[in-house]
Amino acid sequence: MDKLKSFVGALRPGTLPLSLSGVFLGISLAAADYHISLPAAVLTALTAVCLQILANVADGLGVMLDAASAERLAVPEKSSGVRGMKRATAILTVLCAVSGLAMIKCSFGTLLSLDAVCLMMLGAVCIGVALKYNLGRSPYGRRGLGDLYAFVFFGLVAVEGGYFVSSHTFGSLIMLLPASAMGFFSAGVLNARNIGRIDADGEACVTVAGRLGRHRALIYQTVLLALGWICMNAYCSLRFFDSWHYLFVISVPLFVLHFVSLRKNNEKSRGRSVSLLVAAVFLFSAATGTGFLAFLF
Repeated sequence: MDKLKSFVGALRPGTLPLSLSGVFLGISLAAADYHISLPAAVLTALTAVCLQILANVADGLGVMLDAASAERLAVPEKSSGVRGMKRATAILTVLCAVSGLAMIKCSFGTLLSLDAVCLMMLGAVCIGVALKYNLGRSPYGRRGLGDLYAFVFFGLVAVEGGYFVSSHTFGSLIMLLPASAMGFFSAGVLNARNIGRIDADGEACVTVAGRLGRHRALIYQTVLLALGWICMNAYCSLRFFDSWHYLFVISVPLFVLHFVSLRKNNEKSRGRSVSLLVAAVFLFSAATGTGFLAFLF
């Protein structure tokens, strides 16, 4: 029972709403512009979840393999066993590949078209990125590049990818605005998590928050979230005006509560601030997508 509990903890189910936020927004915006395939949309969401779980398990494995990190980050040492985590990582890698291939086949009807091949190559890159965050000789998560990768893969790739798989087109350049919004929010989630780990990480893990220090990291957090809101408002202003398009304002209270919790310098509040931001981003995405779909009726 304890092993199962530890393994579920390694999956970090609390991060799954964030993995769905970007693809849900991309799929919803595609559905607002085109007729989409529901099975393909479901498989896109499933693939995003599998990639997030793979990244979480690979991160836990990386910590377990690094004795210094395991000690500094206070991670339960070998909670489910290194061998079990390696096996789980291998299984999840296969599941990501299978889910991704099924998504492409369902959407495009073939795996041999140029679009399908390009998506398969992108999928291979996504799997590599999920594994490389805290594994290997030089994991990017320990070199201060985590925020950049969060912006690119949770924002640009997730939203644009979800839109492309659903509609078979990237749309206009303004699609970069909602994609960037989700990217800034996702980088904010990682930054909030790293702010709470500044003291614990020490020299073992170099993050943007660690380099900036707590005070400047809080300013950086404000900038990230403000840019997200600016990008989405800019996107809505460039579309045909309708009040439904601004339904995402209902997420404002959660963003405010996130900042209040983050500024409290205690462990409980810092942990709560990350959960609040994940919830805020998911609500923001769901409300935005719902607003654009509601405009159709």
